[in-house]
Amino acid sequence: MLPSIRWGILGAGKIARKFAAELPFSRTGRLVAIGSRSLETALRFASEFPDFNVKAYDSYEAVLEDPEVDAVYIATPHPIHAEWSVATAEAKKHVLCEKPLTMNHAEAMTVIEAARRNGVFLMEAFMYRCHPRTQRIAGLVREGAIGPVKLVRVAFSFAVSPDPAGRLFANELGGGGILDLGCYTTSIARLIAGVATGKPFEDPSEVNGAAVLTETGVDGLAIANLRFPGGVLAQVSCGIRLRQEDTLVVYGETGKLVVPAFWNPPGVIEHHDYESGAITNLETDAFAYKYGLEADAVADALPGTESHFVSWADSLGNMRALDAWRESAEVVHQIEQPESPHQRRRTLRPGRWGEIPSRRIIGLHLPMSRVVLGVDSQRTYVHLAAMADDFVERGGNAFDTAHQYTAGLQEKLLGHWIANRGVRDRIAVVVKGAHTPFCDPENLRKQFEISLDRLQTDYADIYLMHRDNPEIPVGEFVDVLDELYRAGRVRLYGGSNWSLQRLREANKYARKTGREPFRVVSNNLSLARMIDPVWRGCISAKGDEWREWFQETGAALFSWSSQARGYFAPNRETGSVTDAEILRCWDSEDNQERRRRAIELAGKKGVSPLNVALAFVLNQPFSAFALVGPRTIEETRTILPGIKLSLTPDELAWLDLQT
Repeated sequence: MLPSIRWGILGAGKIARKFAAELPFSRTGRLVAIGSRSLETALRFASEFPDFNVKAYDSYEAVLEDPEVDAVYIATPHPIHAEWSVATAEAKKHVLCEKPLTMNHAEAMTVIEAARRNGVFLMEAFMYRCHPRTQRIAGLVREGAIGPVKLVRVAFSFAVSPDPAGRLFANELGGGGILDLGCYTTSIARLIAGVATGKPFEDPSEVNGAAVLTETGVDGLAIANLRFPGGVLAQVSCGIRLRQEDTLVVYGETGKLVVPAFWNPPGVIEHHDYESGAITNLETDAFAYKYGLEADAVADALPGTESHFVSWADSLGNMRALDAWRESAEVVHQIEQPESPHQRRRTLRPGRWGEIPSRRIIGLHLPMSRVVLGVDSQRTYVHLAAMADDFVERGGNAFDTAHQYTAGLQEKLLGHWIANRGVRDRIAVVVKGAHTPFCDPENLRKQFEISLDRLQTDYADIYLMHRDNPEIPVGEFVDVLDELYRAGRVRLYGGSNWSLQRLREANKYARKTGREPFRVVSNNLSLARMIDPVWRGCISAKGDEWREWFQETGAALFSWSSQARGYFAPNRETGSVTDAEILRCWDSEDNQERRRRAIELAGKKGVSPLNVALAFVLNQPFSAFALVGPRTIEETRTILPGIKLSLTPDELAWLDLQT
């Protein structure tokens, strides 16, 4: 027997009314509460459903606090979907959030992580996905009714008069066609491309889009071409200023499926057979209340946390495709930019989950988290903010970036995040500069000032020379670094990819002249031996001599590529590594044996081999920290077991082939 679900709704607009009106036709749902920013609006909404005795609240918070509400339908404007989805999950209520799930992929990660952490159901509300007609279309493709699928064409478009203050045209409300309507078109294209290749969905490998913008900067008309693995192409379009036929056409080698008025099921599916020329109308379930089916999909999935109609991975893939479409079409929503007041709305709670431990470093004013988040690949502020927020709330507080990363973009993004979150005194920033060919004292000074300006700070917690230049006497580098240290611009300094000989020379010079010594080194250290430098000039700190030096000096190691760039991740099918770059840098007979042992030990400890590789670095008999570069919140979460994994000296020796 399916559970009966008592629903609350956040938002009292048109889509909320559609959901409420069709909820009585579900098998499981009952409306009990409506929340709006205005009590008058909430009361008016509730009065439209007198048979349900709906409670009207003048805030969204009140709905979440109502003990009679089991699940919440979020029908607010796009920019606050993420905020209220997270709040709903943390209130231990199930979440059905109107499409698009969030403004972008970054926000979608935070919402999904909140649902996972709180053990609640979450689904993006694509009502058409829950209708039997959509399932019939997928079944026909799966069964080969039109042969191998080659092309999907679909539009979702209408024309309304421009209204700069209206939701569809307001840039600050996430207006435009791509987010409001294009999300449907990419969703169905990805569904069909996946089913055509035996998967629940497929993500495009390439997205190329174009748009005509309105005066408010949102897309009034937009198109995109999508290329999928497996040879499937899709042409999708949407708009709020042009009428188009909302028809789905799926082209196969032996026929095609044509579905008029696709977004408003029920209706017929036309099956066109190329060989016979026959056109057959295939009837499907005539149930008209698609929002009622959506509510039942939630009940069907419980006590689970995902629905097979729209899984979390599916929503993440769709948001990623929409991001690519908007970027390609040059559609910019100012609300996503770091300068927007919206980006300062979130209250950050550092260390709230207590998942990442810290350790003291001599000379630093605060303990540093054992893993340091690499800020080296985030291309947008919202991506950086999502990753950094998550990292800090898990207990992380250390960030590594460099002057040369993406021409300074990473430093700028991190600087905006630090300012927006107001956390400068609670985090440690590792700044790197003087990379080859600009590795000299003069460029070190220039780049240092530029980096601090980008980071919106007046000091670096740790400064690392990104490379060494043996042609310059080491004392010249120590002199300029010591000057910055004594001026309070740097609290600790050291070198990245420096040889042991040059480090010894630097510290010998520092002792002789009364300068501050190098206290931090950022070379590679991994369970795997680096057999070929990842980049030119890279140096490993692996071996007995290095270990003894760290123990003697008390210097801290910040290891990059601590997990050998994925070398220890076993391929599920073959148990082998196939990435050419990984093989070049790490694959050898001795490393293959290290990898085999890591897999064996991981099995005994119930963790991933990658966790064992990370633990190898963090369990060294000296002060060792690991630079990590997760690209998603999911990747950050999978790192955690390695941070907490303790390895004995015997296990460390066995892993490293010393016993």
